[in-house]
Amino acid sequence: MRLAARHILDLESMPVEDVRLILDTADSMQEILSREIKKVPTLRGKSVCTLFYEASTRTRTSFEMAAKYMSADTTSIATATSAIQKGETLLDTARTIEAMGVDMLIMRHPVSGSCHFLSRHVSASVINAGDGMHEHPTQGLLDLFTMEQHKGSIAGLKVAIIGDILHSRVARSNIWGLVKLGAEVRVAGPATLVPPELEHLGVKVYHRVEPAITGADVVNVLRLQLERQQRGLFPSAREYARYFGVNRARLGLAGTDVLLMHPGPMNRGVEIGSDIADAPFSAIRQQVTNGVAVRMAILYLLLGGAEA
Repeated sequence: MRLAARHILDLESMPVEDVRLILDTADSMQEILSREIKKVPTLRGKSVCTLFYEASTRTRTSFEMAAKYMSADTTSIATATSAIQKGETLLDTARTIEAMGVDMLIMRHPVSGSCHFLSRHVSASVINAGDGMHEHPTQGLLDLFTMEQHKGSIAGLKVAIIGDILHSRVARSNIWGLVKLGAEVRVAGPATLVPPELEHLGVKVYHRVEPAITGADVVNVLRLQLERQQRGLFPSAREYARYFGVNRARLGLAGTDVLLMHPGPMNRGVEIGSDIADAPFSAIRQQVTNGVAVRMAILYLLLGGAEA
């Protein structure tokens, strides 16, 4: 079992067969996570490096744990204590790491397209862990995996993505993946935070939360990315919560068996109500667990190895 490409850069260009292979492989990886001893020799002798130019808890840690559970050797480059602070370029940094024998580079970078650039200049496999406002493909894959676990099939699902669409690489990866697998995708948020070109991707665009959520099978709430905001996009976090925050009343417009999701970290009381974030119909914590399984599947399919 092999993927068509040796990199994971986006879901836009990923063949649907590869999406399906990753999701099916992740299903088997979950069995490893359920064991008392979560360790298999599958990737023994392989080396993985995480290179994060932006802060991360879930993505970085889950990639490192996925690699360790499969016995790969891992190293992590902290930009604050590396030669990056001395002016070293991205390409020089990557080539230095590669010269040490790394098989895979997992990178998060604030510039869109940076992972694509890197993939053209190194022989190691490159995984995009989030590039600017472009994509976050492994988050998109774990979200698809979570939806399938709860709903059986993504084809025909009504999925509402609510919030800061403009700055969200998660939204873009979700949209590409969901459309490929046959879901009806709706997006909603303030007009200043929803790119008009999304309609060309086959999604329904709303500027009010209520019609987007009505009858939805899945509601995926996005973090309000205050660190990327420009002045004047909305009056205040309080106003945003009042008009666009997903609370229990608004969620009640969805289907009776609605699945609530959020990629994290959450701004409780802003884009999502704290009571529903911890409710039984919330899959937010399960998304974190599924992130490890999906990333284990990707490491296995890209680096190969023995049977787990």
